[in-house]
Amino acid sequence: MSSPPPVPRLLPSALLERYDVVLLDSYGVLVDEHGTLPGAIDFITRLRGSGRRWMVLSNDASRRPPTSVARYRERGLAIDAEHLLTSGDLISPYFARAGLVGRRCVVLGPPDSHALVAEAGGELVPVDDPELEVLVACDDAGYPFRETVETLVSTLYARLAADRPVALVLPNPDLVYPRGSGTFGLTAGSVARLLEGALALRFPEEAPRFVGLGKPHAPIFEHALARLRVEPGARVVMVGDQLATDVAGARAMGLDAVLVATGVSDPRRLPAHGPRPTAWLESLVATR
Repeated sequence: MSSPPPVPRLLPSALLERYDVVLLDSYGVLVDEHGTLPGAIDFITRLRGSGRRWMVLSNDASRRPPTSVARYRERGLAIDAEHLLTSGDLISPYFARAGLVGRRCVVLGPPDSHALVAEAGGELVPVDDPELEVLVACDDAGYPFRETVETLVSTLYARLAADRPVALVLPNPDLVYPRGSGTFGLTAGSVARLLEGALALRFPEEAPRFVGLGKPHAPIFEHALARLRVEPGARVVMVGDQLATDVAGARAMGLDAVLVATGVSDPRRLPAHGPRPTAWLESLVATR
């Protein structure tokens, strides 16, 4: 069997030349935990002046939009609420669509995550509430991890043993994220996998699965394209650092995908099978 063709490398300027609409990931493309990544400020400035439609698509569900916008501003990035869509923004429409408004919800995440679920109409309850109806895994931080997860597993076991269903919602499907300086952290997708594994051990046939809202799932792309009023035939690209979420999600939607080498996935180590990026960037630095 022949090898897949090599993925071409681009310069950031080519994105503005080739595409009408640019969708950007945040962590690993524009920022990491330590600050703004090289080239990001200049790229956003050029993007804003290009006349292209654009939006940052982030799987982050740990911050409300005003918090995120303020953090971008502190880092020198001119990203306003109009140009930002996070997986947390999808909680409210999903709750309305899935009939979860008014349900008793356990939220994994910091205070902003709890606020997002409350704004969606969920009734917030503690992790050991035997009457919980919905679990929303927004983040790995904001709670004592081991104690919370162990209590939650016990609560879910009791609930499912009594044949009482629990809806599992995963705004952020990312397993890891780039912290910077060659270090990485776990996030909500890893928490969800742990919980799904624990539930499947005890309930191999009946264990529920999490419903993903962020990349690679369709809702975040559909919302972005609708907000940007993207017409059929428009040239759209997703620029991200993760093959499993940014690239896979974009390709499943029929969009081009450019993988950036400043985050999780290494464009030089692509698997032989599965979704592949249209092209790759070394970084957002214009001269590289």
